[in-house]
Amino acid sequence: MKGLVHSIQSLGTVDGPGVRFVVFLSGCNLRCKCCHNPDTWDIKGGKEYTAEEIVDKAKRFKEYFGNEGGITLSGGEPLLQSDFAREIFTLCKKEGINTCLDTSGSIINDKTDALLNVTDRILLDVKYTNDEQYNENVGCSINTVLEFLKLADKKKIPVTLRQVIIPDVNNNEENILKLKKIKEEHKCVDKIELLPFKKICQIKYDNLKLEFPFGDKKEPTKEQMEKLKSLL
Repeated sequence: MKGLVHSIQSLGTVDGPGVRFVVFLSGCNLRCKCCHNPDTWDIKGGKEYTAEEIVDKAKRFKEYFGNEGGITLSGGEPLLQSDFAREIFTLCKKEGINTCLDTSGSIINDKTDALLNVTDRILLDVKYTNDEQYNENVGCSINTVLEFLKLADKKKIPVTLRQVIIPDVNNNEENILKLKKIKEEHKCVDKIELLPFKKICQIKYDNLKLEFPFGDKKEPTKEQMEKLKSLL
């Protein structure tokens, strides 16, 4: 089975537990105003690989994974290539490599269900905690994301909730407490990560001759981040 890959990071440390072999799949169905990777949007912009080629590359770094590390499929949105992702994870399971899915949870179908059956952990990007902001700044409904989380809960897959904190958008107590409530309502969620909004991606937008929708937003301070994290 073949799929399209934007890029590969051999020794990632922020894309799941431990040291990870991170594969960024091409294509995204969303247009988040805070997106850091507009260069991954076009699925045709990737390089073609077979699932076997990806796993063979990952195996070279297996000695660095330890007890927690493994492979992470990110993007873009890996759920756009669920069959390819499932084949990679299935081969990884045979090799004893831990599998982690980094997703927005915005696509739910039979292919998604099959992929989750070979997924050891999910990094779920819950971008906002209300439907209005989701529709305005992402392009989908939060209800789809919550349905995806219910599916993960049903399958008892450990989930890390992640949210990028953007000043004047979601850096408020109400949002964080709602995020905490989502965690409490789903037993599969064992961790919440709040990530500071960054604008180092501006150069990507400039190179692609695209407007960065949140280019006028400020980056949160360390103090602001610590205050929000304390609410958790």
